[in-house]
Amino acid sequence: MKYYLLALSASVAMMGNATASEWGYSGKHNPENWGEVSETCQAGNNQSPIDINQAVKASIKPLEIHYNGTVLGIVNNGHTIQAKVAGDNTLTVDGKTFKLAQFHFHTPSENYINNHQFAMEAHFVNQDKDGNLAVIAVMFDKGQKSQFMDKLTANLPKTGHSEKFAHPLKVKDLLPDSTQTYYRFNGSLTTPPCSEGVRWFVLKDTKTLSGSQQQAMMGVMGHNNRPLQPLNARLVTSN
Repeated sequence: MKYYLLALSASVAMMGNATASEWGYSGKHNPENWGEVSETCQAGNNQSPIDINQAVKASIKPLEIHYNGTVLGIVNNGHTIQAKVAGDNTLTVDGKTFKLAQFHFHTPSENYINNHQFAMEAHFVNQDKDGNLAVIAVMFDKGQKSQFMDKLTANLPKTGHSEKFAHPLKVKDLLPDSTQTYYRFNGSLTTPPCSEGVRWFVLKDTKTLSGSQQQAMMGVMGHNNRPLQPLNARLVTSN
């Protein structure tokens, strides 16, 4: 449980002071040196992100995603733009119910699909009563303007600041039209402490955002994508 509390502070809560952070995406705190923050980042065998290019078809059930709540606002914690959510937001998988803790963004995407890197990736971080984590990843390609992202990027906060929405957004509006098909693998947090044992579900259906929307996000987050990690002996399945 102690390890998951660390994970929550680093990747679920992600509210730390960026100026005092021991990790980042450039300079001496870049991903190559994350092993100095957490040994798992360097020595782990099931690290994320990965390039999904060897998926095996399997009889896996559709995800039961019930994101019925709202997005109250966003915070810039120095590593990402993270959303504060409220209401009934659950994911049911493997007979377990996970509650959405938060979602955040990476530009460009961290995971690849068939050697393709996307313009942006959203991570919906869910946690069950025992502290286990399950992440739903949604990919964004450049294309048609996203109404949701238009509202979210209207007033992007600077590092260490937050923005409360006058009119809360619906969490489900950030999901693609279909969430029934996906890739699944065992992975880790993509930020220190890089804790493993995280269930990963990368949706096959994608979303789009405009070039200007991507630039707005990148303008405040920079390139906040961890490099690809070895697949090792893991099996990626899909339905």
